[in-house]
Amino acid sequence: MSEFINNITQRKEMLKKVLRMLHEGRSMEDVKVEFGALLEEVGADEIVEIERLLIEDGMPVEEIQGLCDVHVELFRESLDQQRTPETIPGHPLFTMRAENQILERYLHSFDEALSVYLAKHDKSSRQNLQAELERLTQFEVHYLRKENQLFSYLEKKGFEGPSKVMWGVEDEIRAMWRSLAELLAADRERNLAEVKTVGVKMAGAMRDMIYKEDKILFQAALERLSDQEWAELRAQEGEIGHFMLKPGNEWKPAVAVDEHLAELSAHTANVGGLLSLSTGALTAEQINLMLIHLPVDITFVDENDEVRFFSQTKERIFERSPAIIGRKVQNCHPPQSVDKVKKILADFKAGKRDVAEFWIQMMGMFIYIRYFALRDGDGAYRGTIEVSQNLAPLRALEGEKRLLDDAGA
Repeated sequence: MSEFINNITQRKEMLKKVLRMLHEGRSMEDVKVEFGALLEEVGADEIVEIERLLIEDGMPVEEIQGLCDVHVELFRESLDQQRTPETIPGHPLFTMRAENQILERYLHSFDEALSVYLAKHDKSSRQNLQAELERLTQFEVHYLRKENQLFSYLEKKGFEGPSKVMWGVEDEIRAMWRSLAELLAADRERNLAEVKTVGVKMAGAMRDMIYKEDKILFQAALERLSDQEWAELRAQEGEIGHFMLKPGNEWKPAVAVDEHLAELSAHTANVGGLLSLSTGALTAEQINLMLIHLPVDITFVDENDEVRFFSQTKERIFERSPAIIGRKVQNCHPPQSVDKVKKILADFKAGKRDVAEFWIQMMGMFIYIRYFALRDGDGAYRGTIEVSQNLAPLRALEGEKRLLDDAGA
């Protein structure tokens, strides 16, 4: 057994050495000659593990991200021999693979539209290319489900490094979407070369990601996640949406996901003083900290019109005192505005409206005030929240800000 363990350890060290050599500038051809036999039998899970170990050893995620295409290319012959995971319509991976197949067709259409635009450079060809690009950007929902849902489950299994690398590449793809959209909107003759460069690179990056998902991510996910976890992922997909398809329903998880999530929520609520919420669990202190640090003032009035809570933010717009807790909200407003409050509450209770909004200007502020009716799962009225925010700083914003200021700036 010790010899087996030593062999596994040595194999990992050899694979780490191979990737380090690439990062140090050795050519792929040299590496293949020196380590050919080893590279022919590398599996998707080993690539995942080696990238994770390199990150643990201190190699920046950005460096691995920059050469992840090289990593895949190095092991491509081995990966191509692996069987693509077979799933059933309705299973999250079946859906993701189906989306990738649709994307491949749209990428082909994009390539053709790009060629026509570069050749003709007229209004019709530009509009067609813009339409094709817009369709590709809708693939955002696929990336979002992967980043916010699938990766969340995989990271609990120790799958972290590759997810960070993939996410970084997808952010680069998003940047290319924006860059190409801006170039096409400008529509200048001198930008044609740049349009071609960005367009070709963007399409290539999206195709490469399809390959990485199919040969590495999906295999790793199938090996790590249980049927129950796949069921939970399936139940959450609708929150983000799908790319150009409606998922099938042939796949049936072994356990009812709603029952499992309810059990998990109930268990969580009893651990460490956590309060179970619809999407998570927090302590009372965490909830209070979250509310008082929001950049808005919040006041909650229950179904009996009594004030039950207001957030004590650092810069409140309208003064509130703890003495109003339990007080009828009608008594918290001056006579000239109380009729408006009564009207809003009456409409909320009657179901005539769910939102009321106002905006006023005072003391250099542009104040946006919104009232929201709160209803439970059965649609019954359970109270109102008032949300107030000074929009003056937001209205003054222009352009973009993508860099972080220095601390304390």
